[in-house]
Amino acid sequence: MLEIKKYGAIDIGSNAIRLLVSNVIVRENAEPQFKKSSLVRVPIRLGSDAFVSGIISDENVTRMIDAMQAFKLLMKVHHVEKYKACATSAMRESKNGKEVIAKIKEETGVDIDIIGGKEEAAIISFTDLNTLIEGDNSYLYVDVGGGSTEFTIFSGGKIITSKSFKMGTVRLLNNKKSENKIIFANVEKWIKKNTKDLKRLSLIGSGGNINKLFKMSGRTEGKPISYIYLNAQYQFLKKMSYQDRISELSLNPDRADVIIPATKIYLSAMKWSGARKIYVPKIGLSDGIIKSLFYNML
Repeated sequence: MLEIKKYGAIDIGSNAIRLLVSNVIVRENAEPQFKKSSLVRVPIRLGSDAFVSGIISDENVTRMIDAMQAFKLLMKVHHVEKYKACATSAMRESKNGKEVIAKIKEETGVDIDIIGGKEEAAIISFTDLNTLIEGDNSYLYVDVGGGSTEFTIFSGGKIITSKSFKMGTVRLLNNKKSENKIIFANVEKWIKKNTKDLKRLSLIGSGGNINKLFKMSGRTEGKPISYIYLNAQYQFLKKMSYQDRISELSLNPDRADVIIPATKIYLSAMKWSGARKIYVPKIGLSDGIIKSLFYNML
């Protein structure tokens, strides 16, 4: 007997808002299969509001309402039976975050949960990471977002520790250099302290930027990117102008600027942990939301 369920996940990030629709294929005496059916990304950069003025602007509130209306209609067309909407650091830190969520609920009927960094890391850990973290090897999982970066250390197939830092790409672009220096120093201290006894450590990277870097590398799925390659790519991207990254590399305008601080975060994490390679399984918060919905963990 075969059953197909449709679930939706809305990820309201600091750089973009995404809707993921997934098919969950359920068969007797078999593990459920999760297949992405549709992914829609809308470039509403809430972090530029939240991390600069401390509030979500009226213009972006209107855009969010429009996006939620559109997502609701798309889910209706896909026959989505269950969905969850989660907002991360930009909404968490904006003074009018709760007010905005109430307005969206009133206008669209879409319920949004503002989640903390630890909850975000926990939801992401529901994803297909277990296919990578089997065995005695150690991994530093790095999920780079627009407002924060979540770090989780796995060893022997178990979570050892995790921490969320206010080290997101949009935040780094808007911060003063002195502020970024302090953030990087704190992360360096945490990574070195928690990975010093771990041997053969590799990185696992998630987020739109590392997915893009992986695609640009031309590697086949499952093959890692080396530190040497990533560093060379970073130097190459840094030398290009913002306009050239859009016209020559076909990067989206809201990707062409954040890809620089994102690459720096992954490189720094590799350097501080001693990792020489990074695996990119192309998973994120929205994948975790789908799995959590299926297993009734949310």
